[in-house]
Amino acid sequence: MQHDSKANVGAVASEGQARGSFERAFRVIAVTSGKGGVGKTNVVVNLAIQLAREGRRVLIFDADLGLSNCDIMMGVVARKDLRHLIYEGASFDECVVTGPEGVHLLSGGSGVAELAQLGDAERLRLLGAIEGASGRYDTILIDTGAGIGSNVIFFAGAAHEVVIVLSPEPTALADAYATIKVLARHSGVQRVLVCVNRVSSLTMAREAFARLHSLTSHFLDVVVELAGWIPTDVHVEAAVAAQVPVSVLHPMSPSAQRFKLLGDAISRRRPEFASSGGFHMFWRSVLAGQGGTPSSSTTSREVFA
Repeated sequence: MQHDSKANVGAVASEGQARGSFERAFRVIAVTSGKGGVGKTNVVVNLAIQLAREGRRVLIFDADLGLSNCDIMMGVVARKDLRHLIYEGASFDECVVTGPEGVHLLSGGSGVAELAQLGDAERLRLLGAIEGASGRYDTILIDTGAGIGSNVIFFAGAAHEVVIVLSPEPTALADAYATIKVLARHSGVQRVLVCVNRVSSLTMAREAFARLHSLTSHFLDVVVELAGWIPTDVHVEAAVAAQVPVSVLHPMSPSAQRFKLLGDAISRRRPEFASSGGFHMFWRSVLAGQGGTPSSSTTSREVFA
């Protein structure tokens, strides 16, 4: 059941500070997929919960503009969103809701113009609204739309890291490859982490990843890394129906355990970028149309335990 979460945003920041998480590098991770229906939003929400449990101060930005549904997955009510922040003078705190494990959510709402198309006045209002949130987070997860839409290209190019959610179906593989190709050519993305979702075993996950890697290694100058895999699990369907993330509702389930390993793998990984300025400077780079993807080598590997 959904509940209203007009939370004290600063309180979670204080808890994070007490845990020493301010010493962690600021990271922006865009999570995307080649097609809809592969479980991308479920991965975003549960990954956010696992990262928060490790002491990170996490904000989810639901950038699937017009189709935002992280609030439903998290069981919260986002009464105000990016539209209210930019056009109606709402404060950042009014637009952010708090979900499980203190994860914050900024919903993209519906009918929001592409950020790249905002005028100077709207840009200034956005920057002014988020000024006070500059030190509150060390991790932003961007839930992009699926496919090769303009918002996917835009936000993936602005993120430090890109995770693509892949399922083993041939259509999902083809669409994931097409998405990586577009991101490489139009966003400058050179490295992609892969999460294979809804598979029965590590063997099946590796087989799906190997097919994707075969395509990217032959035709693209992009490094792909297998960050983790999530098993097919009846507990996930039950959690979605209950509007409670599976990592909360069934923390010992096979999928929740794999989400933990995915979070561990991403936390241990050292991104090849030097981040400074935090949340506020990230948004300045977004509104300036500047990407943050680092250069990469030409190897492919697994990064999970």
